[in-house]
Amino acid sequence: MQQINKQKSNLVPIAIIAGLFFIFGFITWINGALIPFMKTINDLTDAQSYFVASASYISFVVMALPASYILNRIGYRKGISLGLMVMGVGALVFIPAAEARTYWVFLTGIFIQGTGMTLLQTAANPYITILGPIESGAKRIAIMGIANKTAGALGSLIFGALLLSGIDEVKENLGSVTVEEKEILLDKMADSVFMPYLIMATVLFVLGILIRKAPLPNLEAEEFKEVKIDKSTKGSIFHFPHLWLGVLTLFVYVGAEVIAGDTIIAYGISLGFSAADAKFFTTFTLLAMVCTYALGIILIPKYLRQGTALKISAVLGIFFSICILFTTGFTSVLFVAALGIANALVWPAVWPLTLEGLGKFTKTGSALLIMAISGGAIIPPLYGRMVDINKNGLIFSGIEKSEAMATAATNSYWILIPCYVIILFFAIWGKKYKNWSKNY
Repeated sequence: MQQINKQKSNLVPIAIIAGLFFIFGFITWINGALIPFMKTINDLTDAQSYFVASASYISFVVMALPASYILNRIGYRKGISLGLMVMGVGALVFIPAAEARTYWVFLTGIFIQGTGMTLLQTAANPYITILGPIESGAKRIAIMGIANKTAGALGSLIFGALLLSGIDEVKENLGSVTVEEKEILLDKMADSVFMPYLIMATVLFVLGILIRKAPLPNLEAEEFKEVKIDKSTKGSIFHFPHLWLGVLTLFVYVGAEVIAGDTIIAYGISLGFSAADAKFFTTFTLLAMVCTYALGIILIPKYLRQGTALKISAVLGIFFSICILFTTGFTSVLFVAALGIANALVWPAVWPLTLEGLGKFTKTGSALLIMAISGGAIIPPLYGRMVDINKNGLIFSGIEKSEAMATAATNSYWILIPCYVIILFFAIWGKKYKNWSKNY
């Protein structure tokens, strides 16, 4: 009876945290539409356009430890409120950025939003992990994932329709108009961000005020006591090898996840699909993740252990990545979307497997895992750089530009394979390294 009452008392906090994950997803996954949008209005290379993702995810490196300090000072509720309001400020920056059509101002707005998300993520992920038994942590995080990716699918569709509407016609006209006419076309296109981001800012500020009264209990991990192994006390986070391997795993995972979600629209366009059709492609990836999250909720931990789910995810990631390289057209796009199946249970499984046994170092470990989100800032631009290099090499060899672009974009997906190999290593061996001198 006590256990049932405890589960019921957790329902409201879980629902509130799920709402926060919905906000993360909506704002994070509109990057898939922003990348081709920014590339057009600012006349960018592929590598430059993927700095949209970098500006968002690099904030997790810069702000994760400060966010942990802020949360320790002001608590979860006030920290979440502050994070929402910071995100609102970032949304407002898009308005002058659109007026000036200046790329670095857009990136500044995205970075500020990422700073707010860092505060929210630093609070929400460890909170939901310790809001119940550690062995079912993946199930709770999978529920958060459904909220996150459902919002991402909606955000991608809404902002794809708002920002990419008419982009094909604009790109066709750019080559045949005067410089003055080109500026007018691009200015008009840039202005399409004004109303969506004004509404976004307003909603974030209102939520920031309302969350101050939300019933979020103060939680501390029960393991915050001294952790002892072989009669010796661990006095530093450097005494936990599985923590650092978990951070590396999350780093490459986020990079792979962002590539799967944020490159697929641009990839479809490079293959010859219109922007009107390609704008739906990110939704394919996210819906694949949502379906797999739902499966994880049913199976974990009753029928499937967290570590086993991670192994299956890594193997599927390697398989789908190879399939992308050896297929073409819409089939190749579908395999990029299928990476959502491989990616869905990685984040939910890595968090509890990495935080298990950290004791009083749980908060610091959580901050390090949040910093690992910077994989989304580094790996996608590497993919974009590879596309540019491969495309230029193919054009130099005499291949038509459109064909070179498609081939270069496809071949550059090989960068995903080492990412999933690292995830597989952690799933099989890395999570077991709890001590430098003794692995098991």
